[in-house]
Amino acid sequence: MAKEKIIVGLDVGTCFTRVAVAKVKEGLPPQILGVGRVISGGIRKGVVVDIDETTKNIREAIQSAERISGLAIEDVFVGIGGSHISCRQSRGVIAVSRADGEISREDKARAISAAQAISLAPNREILHVLPRRFTVDGQDAIKDPVGMNGVRLEVDALIIEGATPFIKNLIKCVREAEVDESGLLLSCLSDSRAVLTKRQKELGVLLLDLGGGTTGLTVYEEGDVLHCQILPVGSAHITNDIAIGMRTSIDAAEKIKLEYGSALPDSVGKKETIDLTRLGETEGQVSRHQVAEIIEARVGEILDLVNKELKKIDRAGLLPAGVVLVGGGAKLSGLVELAKEKLKLPVQIGLPQGLEGIIDQIDDPEFATCCGLILSVLNDEVKSESSKSFGNLMSNFGPTVGKIKKWIKGFAP
Repeated sequence: MAKEKIIVGLDVGTCFTRVAVAKVKEGLPPQILGVGRVISGGIRKGVVVDIDETTKNIREAIQSAERISGLAIEDVFVGIGGSHISCRQSRGVIAVSRADGEISREDKARAISAAQAISLAPNREILHVLPRRFTVDGQDAIKDPVGMNGVRLEVDALIIEGATPFIKNLIKCVREAEVDESGLLLSCLSDSRAVLTKRQKELGVLLLDLGGGTTGLTVYEEGDVLHCQILPVGSAHITNDIAIGMRTSIDAAEKIKLEYGSALPDSVGKKETIDLTRLGETEGQVSRHQVAEIIEARVGEILDLVNKELKKIDRAGLLPAGVVLVGGGAKLSGLVELAKEKLKLPVQIGLPQGLEGIIDQIDDPEFATCCGLILSVLNDEVKSESSKSFGNLMSNFGPTVGKIKKWIKGFAP
């Protein structure tokens, strides 16, 4: 009988908290059984600012997913983001241990560990160590050195770090919601697992996650993560701009953005108006063209910041696979066209792939993180990208690493 496992992905965002539950049978795609989605409170720019409110949201989202799936959720994989996340390059160098010069898996692990030996501020924590390429006795661009012969092994790695207090606060909220955290994975990385193809990662692609309080960007090239950054601005700032510019309530501004908003003012008639009484306001009308101008200004600012990050790594306008948009903000009308103009690259909306079940519930760019968490558990990304973070961070919260390793072994032949 094929083994079955239940995997739950939890995405605690600034605007919404989302949960996806999947059943996995060996050799078959994950089957989505249930989802949960509630409005977030207690989160600002991707980090917890109110533990009680965040805990309540997580509990409600999980209960919603339990009702749909008919399953009791006991543990979850958690996506983590926030503007406190940063990345840096590091290099590890070791001498090959075997007398015959053959590089073993232990040598590879030691090289990665050497790359991790960096100076950190007291309140910072390494989340992921992403080995990108190896060098053996001067020969570089090696993907996997195991089995090769040499004397000196080097690794070029990307270190992703975050603020320890913010990470611990998120874990505390999950635990107080009466579920266990099986592990953490950077939201940008789980997004890419759900929507990007191997070919896109090889050619060079930018994954842009437009969340409520932050915008996450991840650049892939030759199959590896080249750059990762989380910007402290998102789609909620667009709503705030509309509320201020049109002198409406935040709730009305959000409805205006979703129902009438566009990032392209030229696509909207200058005489078109929006009746605010239909959106819960007592009276008044606003110009739809003016709303579009407000949206264009803020989105343009976000895209300028993205372009600035691409210039830092000399990839502005130079990614053949273009840009893939995910997150709730990706659904904004006119965004694809404006992004093409600003970034000088092909742009498309990314939808989760490789899943079955109630697909209509997760066929949405805002569920990329939840779905990516589920898919990452079944692939090498969990071991290579997350094992360090689990080991370093979770040592303070119980033996979760052992649970993960045991879980993964359940799928091994």
